[in-house]
Amino acid sequence: MSTDNEDDLGMWDEAMDEQASAEAAAESVELEELEEDAPITGDEKRKLDAILDIPVTISMEVGRSNISIRNLLQLNQGSVVELDRVAGEALDVLVNGTLIAHGEVVVVNDKFGIRLTDVISQVERIKKLK
Repeated sequence: MSTDNEDDLGMWDEAMDEQASAEAAAESVELEELEEDAPITGDEKRKLDAILDIPVTISMEVGRSNISIRNLLQLNQGSVVELDRVAGEALDVLVNGTLIAHGEVVVVNDKFGIRLTDVISQVERIKKLK
């Protein structure tokens, strides 16, 4: 007969195995330098300079889960929370909470990064606001 601790350890082992396979699937990439396509006018540059230093929050979302407060309070080190995504599914890239792209995890100079695989068009973003 298994105990809750043994079940938790089994889930932990499964989660660690999934994480190890996901890390093995992540690939190292070299990033290309950005190049300017066409020169911009002085008026355009002034307008652009006005917004370039505005800070935004960019986040990558692996998945979501809804749990009760009772279960939330029972979480501790080693707890596993099941998410609504399957392994290998694209991550959501959000800017200030708004979905702007989908991507995949990569490793850049021994740090995790994200490669954008699909950028949401402005038209699609506006449709989601309505």
